[in-house]
Amino acid sequence: MYIYDSVKKEKLKFKSLKPKQVSLYVCGPTVYDDAHLGHAKSALVFDLLKRVLSHDNYKVTYARNITDVDDKIIKKAQEQNKSIKEITDTYTTAYHRDMSALGIQAPDIEPRATESFEAMHEMISALINKGHAYATPAGDVYFDTASDKNYLSISGRVQNEEDTQSRVESSGQKKNATDFALWKSVSDGSLTFSSPFGEGRPGWHLECSAMIEKHLSDQDEAYAVDIHGGGADLLFPHHENEAAQTRCSSNHELARYWMHNGFVNIDGEKMSKSLGNSFFIKDALKSYDGEVLRFYLLSVHYRSNFNFNEDDLLSSKKRLDKLYRLKKRLFGLKVVEEKTSFIEALKETLSDDMNVSKAYALIDEMVSDINEKLDANPKDKVAKREATSNLALVESLLGFGLNNPFEYFQHGFDTTIKTTINDLILQRNEAKKEKNFERSDSIRDEILALGVNIMDTPEGTFWEAKE
Repeated sequence: MYIYDSVKKEKLKFKSLKPKQVSLYVCGPTVYDDAHLGHAKSALVFDLLKRVLSHDNYKVTYARNITDVDDKIIKKAQEQNKSIKEITDTYTTAYHRDMSALGIQAPDIEPRATESFEAMHEMISALINKGHAYATPAGDVYFDTASDKNYLSISGRVQNEEDTQSRVESSGQKKNATDFALWKSVSDGSLTFSSPFGEGRPGWHLECSAMIEKHLSDQDEAYAVDIHGGGADLLFPHHENEAAQTRCSSNHELARYWMHNGFVNIDGEKMSKSLGNSFFIKDALKSYDGEVLRFYLLSVHYRSNFNFNEDDLLSSKKRLDKLYRLKKRLFGLKVVEEKTSFIEALKETLSDDMNVSKAYALIDEMVSDINEKLDANPKDKVAKREATSNLALVESLLGFGLNNPFEYFQHGFDTTIKTTINDLILQRNEAKKEKNFERSDSIRDEILALGVNIMDTPEGTFWEAKE
């Protein structure tokens, strides 16, 4: 297994802290709004990473947090005249729903900020005791960046002297312009929590460091986790500050490997709510099946920026359609586990820093090759066995191709029409049993008039949208 380390900026051979065990932590959502395609991209990337590692016989412990304490959450609650819990529960549920629709497996651990205050307090106290943090007369607690000789080693940034001086003059009670809040005193009557440092709220950067130490860290190891991941926008300041907190409060670095996925752009613009072009997953799912979105969003290498546009999405869907048409040819066959050249090649490709472009090309080639063999000999048992085994690996490793191949082509029909079609099929089957073929043919014509094709198979009658 080789992965690209964002800090060292090179592809490295992966070596876990403990033999065949991997601890993976990924920064999750702040639950004040519906999830957008940027959230989807990050979640998909690390879902794929976990699948690849698991197929390489690693036992993966995957943690992805929920930030349920944030100024944006408080603002949304005030705007909607709802409690903080109502807001966070609503959007956490929505996030889980959207991730499930994309075939993203639930993390093994999903800590919430509001459940991790004790761990946060412990980390702040350790930083104060070791001289890396200080309290201000106003009740805030800041991390002293000047006390950490390795600060900025994660992002590789260089401070601009003029900018730093300007920021120092307007930084109030901070010692250094780059110091960041560990605990924020709150006196405006909004949501606060008790702490040894006074009433207030935790700093955003603190949450992940504390959760990692609580749920994944082994103090005897040189690193808290094997892999820490998230979007490229988190490298600085979020991950830089996380690493500083962990390094200075404990006896180890935060992560052995750092992985970051690229941005999602909408027709060339970086996704941003401030630009008004944030594309919610829930809206995309109204027009496209979740598996189609998964296939499309994974199609570009995870480190590259992703330009989302519907023309490319439709082209991507056509590639996935070909896989499902092969599945239709094999419908009803049991999976026979066989070692094939495709299986070995796919595993090797995805173990090379998740090279999805090559993986998709291998899948295209495999689908075409099997179809050619079955065109030449529809009873080719060897080709069928290999195909079922190949497709089973695609399903488990890449997470698509899981649907009934006939139902896959039903997307776009609402529940009412689907119910009508299924009822008509039942009526047609009854007419055929009664040998009332005139009635059966009449119902068939009625079904076809709804814009679908029907297929009678040994496993039953299925329908799909006309192309």
